[in-house]
Amino acid sequence: MMKDAGARRVAIIDNSIDPSLYRPVEHWRRWLPVEADAFTAREGEFPEPGEYTHVVLTGSEASILERDPWVERETAFVRESVRAGSSVLGSCWGHQLLAYALAGPGRVRRCARPEIGWIPVRVARESDLLGPPGEFHAFSVHYDEVFDLPGTFEVLASSQNCPVQAFRFGGGPVWGLQSHPEIDIAAGLRFLKDLVDLGFKGRNELLEALSSTPRDSGFITRIVRAFLDGGRGGRELVDFA
Repeated sequence: MMKDAGARRVAIIDNSIDPSLYRPVEHWRRWLPVEADAFTAREGEFPEPGEYTHVVLTGSEASILERDPWVERETAFVRESVRAGSSVLGSCWGHQLLAYALAGPGRVRRCARPEIGWIPVRVARESDLLGPPGEFHAFSVHYDEVFDLPGTFEVLASSQNCPVQAFRFGGGPVWGLQSHPEIDIAAGLRFLKDLVDLGFKGRNELLEALSSTPRDSGFITRIVRAFLDGGRGGRELVDFA
């Protein structure tokens, strides 16, 4: 049951593995105009489903294809949060987790080509979250992807190498974004350099991204505003896979 329907309560589910490398809560709090409580997924910290009106699922260094036990606990939390009427926004790994939780494991796979750096994202159809058709640039680091979603999902955007850059589920305020619009240019450059120094996979792609010209459209402000202003509950219940 949704609590305190008149107020926006935001929870950030922190899916980072090494917080000295990747600090998604810091990235998201920078843009949120309201206070947000953080929960560390790898430690099994999750709020009661429906306790928060808005839930942000962050990215992760983990692969959605290699799931530790905490991932299955988060999967159950996501499904129950959607049923409870929370507005949910997943970014990168969080986007993939939404697809896994709501459509099943057959909707995520390894990328044919990773997308690393600042990429153009093509918005195919109008939505509250992304606005009218067009293009924006955002930071990206992903080796897995979402694909071939069922009809309960509406694909909103794509890129040259990724067919599902953004989606909406069930006609309500449940959104997935493959990119990291919350990571600005300075933070993105630091992250890429740290990944290179740590010998992270895809070294050539990381170095190529570092040598490219960063381009960020600042779409995060629109996304956050639309996400927080979106309605809660009241949508038609959709059976999960």
